[in-house]
Amino acid sequence: MRERAGSASTAVLVTPELLRGWPLPEPSGSKRSRGQVMVVGGALRSPGAALLAGRAALRVGAGRLTLAVGRSVAAQVAVALPESGVVPLAETASGSVRGSGIRDAAHDLAGADAVLLGPGLDDADETAKMLPRAARAAGRDTVLVLDAYALGALAGHPRLAGTGPRILTPNTEEASRLLGREARDLDADSLELAHRYRAVVSCFGRIASPDGRLYSVGDGDPGLGTSGSGDALAGAIAGLAARGADPLQAAVWGTQLHASAGDALAGSVGRLGYLASEIVDRLTAELDALS
Repeated sequence: MRERAGSASTAVLVTPELLRGWPLPEPSGSKRSRGQVMVVGGALRSPGAALLAGRAALRVGAGRLTLAVGRSVAAQVAVALPESGVVPLAETASGSVRGSGIRDAAHDLAGADAVLLGPGLDDADETAKMLPRAARAAGRDTVLVLDAYALGALAGHPRLAGTGPRILTPNTEEASRLLGREARDLDADSLELAHRYRAVVSCFGRIASPDGRLYSVGDGDPGLGTSGSGDALAGAIAGLAARGADPLQAAVWGTQLHASAGDALAGSVGRLGYLASEIVDRLTAELDALS
């Protein structure tokens, strides 16, 4: 069964039955054939964001992970996530990642199937310098997933991220910045963002495609509004894209897995108080339940 397309005005509700009829690419035994993910982020004050995103990518089945993070935290990140390769990036005096420093990751960017840029970056100007450099260095078919400060850099400049396949994962505040106005209607605003930035958009449970398709997984459990949750979501989407899912499928599946993990933790831990790292660790079980 093929996936069902939503119209420009009506969102298709994502259900387990829909996803089972829209299966992810079959994995093979090789870590390289399951896709290479690169996460770019991890400034001195927020290295955990890149760690959460990278772990989420591995939890949904990506085969190989590289983290490009600030030089001052690179060794600690390598120890905290031994499954990952690490590329140290140049920093400013205050510990933010320099935009020009992305050249040190050019080889890894060119070989990645999906690049997630944003988790843990904390300097708007440096991120704006980094984004076009990263887009040029990435392969033509590399899926670029933009989150956090990368979305701020993109706001009002849709060409800054190049012309390749891309996915945006804004929260409602970031969606407002991208729109240049307050986001009021998640369905309509997600579709407008997808059209304006020529990208698949996952925003608060709505997933929109530039061609007008729209899906909804609902508003999610309140507990998902916790520190690092967005990094977990973006990492899951990037991991699925690296496995070979097209941008829309990766965003729909990743958003649903993130929401399902929150529902499961609300039942086992409590509606509030579970952690983003627990969301990450729950992703594999939710993925298996839908396979």
